[in-house]
This record gives sequence, structure tokens and C-alpha cells, in this order.
Amino acid sequence: MRTTSHGSAPGYRYHRPSWRRPLIVLTVIVVLLGVGAYVAYTAYQRYVVQLLTVPGCQAGTGDNAIALDFGQAADAATIAAVATRERLPARALTIAYATAWQESKLENLTYGDRDSVGIFQQRPSMGWGSAKDLKDPAFASRAFFRALVKVKDYTKIPVYQAAQDVQRSADGYAYDQYTQSGELLTKYYTSVPHAVTCWYNPGTQAASAGVSAKLNLTGAAKGLTDAFGKPEAGSAVTKVTPIRSGHATVVKAPSWSGWAVANWLMANASSYGITKVSYAGYHWTATLTESSWQRDPNASAGGIVAS
Repeated sequence: MRTTSHGSAPGYRYHRPSWRRPLIVLTVIVVLLGVGAYVAYTAYQRYVVQLLTVPGCQAGTGDNAIALDFGQAADAATIAAVATRERLPARALTIAYATAWQESKLENLTYGDRDSVGIFQQRPSMGWGSAKDLKDPAFASRAFFRALVKVKDYTKIPVYQAAQDVQRSADGYAYDQYTQSGELLTKYYTSVPHAVTCWYNPGTQAASAGVSAKLNLTGAAKGLTDAFGKPEAGSAVTKVTPIRSGHATVVKAPSWSGWAVANWLMANASSYGITKVSYAGYHWTATLTESSWQRDPNASAGGIVAS
């Protein structure tokens, strides 16, 4: 064996492969980029989306979607509630929607032509009721339907004609332009499951969206009674039961009115501080990032839960 001049064996010197250092640097860069992307995405979802997304509501999806503001969504839900309560045919609700779109764009107006007020622009001087009562969408809807069912063959004649026979406006044909929208809203609010939704952040957007930060299930129960009638057997709403020490309410309703009730609670959630509604395999949550109803196997068809 060859030795050094001092008689010792030559030492072994390790040479690190030249490719390892660039690989380590590249790995660190990739990790840092990943962390940065996650932080940026989280910040985008938490701040940018909330700043840029405008709170609102929508009925339906795709080409047939109808954009609504909070007032329109709630008024449409109340008109549907009254029609459901009276067990009126779908045609009656379509006529009511077409009329309300033409008269007020589904907004509960405190003013109008001469002494007209409310969603149907009914006139106290013409016997529709007091101005105060007509500003209640449920009262105004009941008054409209009482007059509509007296119109001969109202389910067979054109929508605009039936509306004109009730309203006696200057241009009855103007109601025709909202016939299709009325038909769609009728389906969305009463027969198509989870077709109506609203989105907003109840924490940071309370003021701009008109959202109540305080949960008021007692008020919601009174609103339900005003729209759907007194809870009792055979009615659109059969029972309202507070649970979880008053932090949630279970509303019992038959299948023929279930989605109309669920939609009413969701559309009026911002007024009563409700942040979640669940029913028949779906739940809705008040948020900006999850605007549609989500599947929920724990949501029972036997009752609508609002919390």
C-alpha cells in the first residue's frame, strides 16, 4: 500500500455532487412560492372578494337567472307565500309577479301616482285599504289576489289582460312584457328546489346590505304568520318551534309549501339576522363565498331549520 511521506494512508475527501446545491435552492424557491400563493389566495378570498362582491340575490341560474336586490327578493317571497297560503294556481302567482314588476319593479314603494303605494301601487282612495296596510307586502298581496280571483277565466285569459282587469291602469298591455319573468319567478319560489339565493357577509356588510346583526327569530315567526297565516294543521305552515335555547327555530310545513317557506326565510334572513336555513337535503349560509344552497344530508324534509 502506498503511503504519504509521513507513513500514513492518504485521507478520503468527499466531493458533493455539483447538482445538489441548485436543486436545494430550487426546492426552497418552489416552497416559498407555494406559501406565497396560499397567503395571497387566502387574502384575496378574505379581503378582495368581500370588497368587490356586491351583496344581492338571484332566482334561477344560467340564461334564465333573474337578479334581485334584498327588497325584491323578500317581496317576491311574500307574494309567493300568500299565493301558497290561499292555494292559488301557479297562473295567479305569475299574474301577480307580472303586475308587481310593471308597477314597482317588485319594490315596496312608499310613493306613486297620486296616492298609490306598495308593490302593486294600489290606491287607498280606490278602496284597496289604508296606506299603512298597503305598505305591508302580505296585506297588499292578499288584496290583489282577492280581486284577481273575481276576474272571469283569469287562469285562461292572457296574463296582461287579467292584470289589467285588476289594476285598471292606463296601459294594460304593459304587463305583457313581464309575463315570462313572472312564470320563472313562480317556479323558482314555489316548485323548483333551492332555486333562490342571496349572498352577503353578515359581519362586515351589515350596514351596506341592510342586514340585521342581531338574531330575531321571534320577529321571523311573526313575519311567517303574516305571510303564510296562523300555523295550524292543514295550513302552509303547521308549526313553529324554537330550539337550542332560542338560537334556532324549526318550521314544520307540508311538502306542497316547504320550499316556499324555506325561500321566504332565506329571502328575509337579512332582516332577522338569520345566517343559516336548512331543508330537504340542502342548507343555505349567509356568506359571500358560498352563495348557492349546498347539499346537506342532515337537512330534513320534515322541517325547515332557521338559525
